[in-house]
Amino acid sequence: MREQPPYLRIADVLRQRIADQEWTPGARLPSRAQIAQECGVGENVVRRAQELLISQGVLEGRAGSGTYVAKPRERARLLRSAWRDGQPGDGFGLGPRATWESQSEAKVPVPAHIAARLGIDVAELCVRTAYEFMIDGRPAQLITSWEPYSLTGGTIVVLPEGGPLAGKGVPARMAEIGITVSHAEEAVEAGQATAEEANLLGVQRGSLVTRVRRTYYGDDGRPVETADIVVPVSFGEIVYEVPVSR
Repeated sequence: MREQPPYLRIADVLRQRIADQEWTPGARLPSRAQIAQECGVGENVVRRAQELLISQGVLEGRAGSGTYVAKPRERARLLRSAWRDGQPGDGFGLGPRATWESQSEAKVPVPAHIAARLGIDVAELCVRTAYEFMIDGRPAQLITSWEPYSLTGGTIVVLPEGGPLAGKGVPARMAEIGITVSHAEEAVEAGQATAEEANLLGVQRGSLVTRVRRTYYGDDGRPVETADIVVPVSFGEIVYEVPVSR
């Protein structure tokens, strides 16, 4: 068997020392140089081990201060339900304490991978809407939504968060312009936060996130909207409520 990389071994050592309550929540860890000397490794190995534990929510880094044992936080339960009415961005239910901001841009050039998901040519334009959700001031969820401008341009629902149907969700807005949404597909995968995502979510770059690629389809099979949803793993778990036929 291949030998475990040194930084993973040191991460296990640090995790065990926390479990043994040598360092309690909120406590500042010794310097990297001290830990490196105690463990017989280089400081870069300790740095990688700490970065891994920060991404997992075990530690937290404070600029100019050091590395601390993270205080336990109750993870939220983000619910997706077939019976829930639409909400801004059609994201995961965050409860009544959630607040959100959005910004829409019309006639935006579409990236190639988004064009492929929407089944349109890269020369076509889209309406792009970026959402940021928070709970009690804590970043909770990012959503970037794309809709073909050819579908909604010139209608009262061209901007998802503008007009009389603002915040009603994709199915309700599309119904207003005669498009019946029949279903949605969602692909879920684990990933690491990019620098931009980390900044918006208040986490370290490379922290674990759950990514959901969601696409709504009309009853003719044509994609009418696609979105990328990003949730920090440390914030909460995603739960799907699945209807069962009787």
